Amino acid sequence: EGMVEGVTGQVLRLHLDLDRLILGQTGAWDYAVPPLAKDRTVTILGLGALGEACANALVSLNFNVVGWSRTKRDVEGVSCFAGDEDLPQALTQAELLIHLLPETDATRNILNSERLAQLPKGTVVLNPGRGPLIDDDALLQALDSGQVRHATLDVFRTEPLPEDHPFWAHHSVTVTPHVASATRPATAA
Repeated sequence: EGMVEGVTGQVLRLHLDLDRLILGQTGAWDYAVPPLAKDRTVTILGLGALGEACANALVSLNFNVVGWSRTKRDVEGVSCFAGDEDLPQALTQAELLIHLLPETDATRNILNSERLAQLPKGTVVLNPGRGPLIDDDALLQALDSGQVRHATLDVFRTEPLPEDHPFWAHHSVTVTPHVASATRPATAA
């Protein structure tokens, strides 16, 4: 439940561009109508229990949801892709990209410079899954070039994220402290 709420909250924040409205207040009436959810494609990498639950929540909000996993899955309302050969198809559709893959030898640095280049220009990346799924240097380069418009990162290779890490100071990165799905006493017990 926590992951679904965390992912859904961040997707809505990014979809509605709430940061611009809340943090960018200048005293000017800046009226921009965001697209409806049905006009936005969210791609989820990882369709295990967490990925499927998040996909179902986003489908219920009328987002166009694409999912990718290492092995074939079937999730109602989700365009599902599987295997290395299908990964480019999932990536090229992503306006918002969510990482919920487990950390394995096959998934570590799965979002590298080659794969970041396959995303549509201006994609937003959300990583509430595992820090080592993303090549940090490649993501910073993609952010600097505009290939990736924004990244909201909740997990990192080293936690807590070191004070001198470039993510803290980057104008296109939101850092959250591994709270997307915090362990709660009731469920942990």
